[in-house]
Amino acid sequence: MASHFSWKRPELAIDFGTANLRVIGRDEGIILDEPSICCFADIDTAPSLYAAGIEAQAMVDRTPGKLQIRRPLGRGVLQDIDAATHLLRYAVRKARGRKHFRTPHAMIGVPADATQAERGALMTAAHDAGLGPVRLVAEPFAAAIGADLPISAPNGTMIVECGAGTTEVAVLSLGGICLTRSVRVGGATLDKAIADHLHFKHKFLAGELTSERIKLGYGEQRRAEAVKDETIQVKGRSLTTGLPAALALPLTELDQVAEKHFQQIVDAVREVLSDTPPELSQDIHERGIVLTGGGATTPLLSAMIKADTGLAVTVADEPARCVARGLHRMLLD
Repeated sequence: MASHFSWKRPELAIDFGTANLRVIGRDEGIILDEPSICCFADIDTAPSLYAAGIEAQAMVDRTPGKLQIRRPLGRGVLQDIDAATHLLRYAVRKARGRKHFRTPHAMIGVPADATQAERGALMTAAHDAGLGPVRLVAEPFAAAIGADLPISAPNGTMIVECGAGTTEVAVLSLGGICLTRSVRVGGATLDKAIADHLHFKHKFLAGELTSERIKLGYGEQRRAEAVKDETIQVKGRSLTTGLPAALALPLTELDQVAEKHFQQIVDAVREVLSDTPPELSQDIHERGIVLTGGGATTPLLSAMIKADTGLAVTVADEPARCVARGLHRMLLD
């Protein structure tokens, strides 16, 4: 695996996701973990960073006209270079402190299928943020390392990295990615699907953060094997009355929303399996499929993949941090 790391050792690694940004130090491990979000002021004249990370997340759907919330990434890829530059600069300074003056060498995780234009935009943002030479690392590769999978062995390993903006299915062997397929769905798109369901079925408006809380509560209750008629309390605004209201949302309704959402991931898994060479297929049949990423914790996804493929499906330990752990191990290599 030495060929992957034949450059000058970086000091930092960055897991720059749609939902969260994590900065990893070679000696410290994860030293910053905050939402990938910015708030800008004076948007009509000379926009300037007003808040970022945790502080900016608390402002979502609560800003007056002079402030604007911006997300650097959408569906796993860079969509706002200026916001990405400000967020990276904020994160690196906060993680390292102001005593460091030398530009750090770094590695940054990216989707395996990111285009050259998308990679170039991220490199530009990293350079403008004050980072030195940057190495881009495919996120499924880093996730597999973080999940302790034997990717250097002459055996096939299948991983499904379930991020907030994109889900990547990959087959790895001999220290590299053999096949990969991405779908632009993830935790953030499930949030939107939940909000849309509330809107169209219940004439009820729920904010972005509320939709995320519903998703997390749904996953927690399903992991706890809640009974079928269990509900989740939702607060927002009724479109019928125009007033603040509360709603008891049945888990069974969320099952239907999640099932429709996860089917796209199941289809991607099947497509990769259908393109996998026979020897690698045999390895995957013996070893099964490993899920990583924050979306991996919802039991319905594992169950759907298992039912569709007939293969064993396991969820990695602390799946949301697999990419960050893998990047950290690459820093130490």
